[in-house]
Amino acid sequence: MPALELEGRITRKEAKLSGQSARGAWVKQDFILEYQDGNYPAEVCFTSFGNDKVAELDRYQVGDMVKVSFNLRAREFNGRWYNDVRVWRLSPAGQATASERLSPDNFPPVQAPAPSIEDMPAVEEGSDDLPF
Repeated sequence: MPALELEGRITRKEAKLSGQSARGAWVKQDFILEYQDGNYPAEVCFTSFGNDKVAELDRYQVGDMVKVSFNLRAREFNGRWYNDVRVWRLSPAGQATASERLSPDNFPPVQAPAPSIEDMPAVEEGSDDLPF
């Protein structure tokens, strides 16, 4: 699956939630990102799950432009489906990742100069081998 990424402005940060599960303690924080969808703004709610992802979200304030890399998941509970839009990386908008910077697509094409008349081989008198 290709990487899912979206750039936009953080419009709201929800309160941090924490709890205890069979696998141990957990913490999460949701935030709302406004992005441009064609001619109109749209919003999506992202979830930062885990201490490291919540700490990463703490570096940003409401109004900051960010680039969000995320995964989509869904789960069923009592016959209803719930979507989870979970963040795995958060960075300032407009910054390329190391792998994107090194991608061959990000290097400008090398352009050779157009040939000039001086680049053409010299033609000697009588060496024309054309049949007409």
